[in-house]
Amino acid sequence: MIEIVNPYGALTSTSLFSPATCYGDLIFLSGQIPSSPDSGEIIGDDISSQAKQVLENVTAVLSAAGSDLSHVLKATCYITDMAHFSAFNEVYISYFTDHKPARTTIAVKQLPRDVLIEIEVIAVKSAV
Repeated sequence: MIEIVNPYGALTSTSLFSPATCYGDLIFLSGQIPSSPDSGEIIGDDISSQAKQVLENVTAVLSAAGSDLSHVLKATCYITDMAHFSAFNEVYISYFTDHKPARTTIAVKQLPRDVLIEIEVIAVKSAV
């Protein structure tokens, strides 16, 4: 059975996707962008501040699904400019200190709402 995870409140009939879905112990997060969970406002105007907000959002959704960053199996990261790669990595490694999940980073032309970064992850639920 597929479980919908939504730490932000009820999904509306106009919602196109869920923040995350679970199947057994697997958790699939939709791409997270640097938006405030409260207001939806985009946080930050540079790659470092946006990456921090994205990883905070990833952490919050994982928590709601019964997991954390130490249980991430795979991260797929989309950035709009490879010139941001080094600054993005500095933020990324501050969140993934000891645990190093598999990762792909892809440069894309544009992301929703003209943000600089989007991250999706696959994780497993934490042992209870």
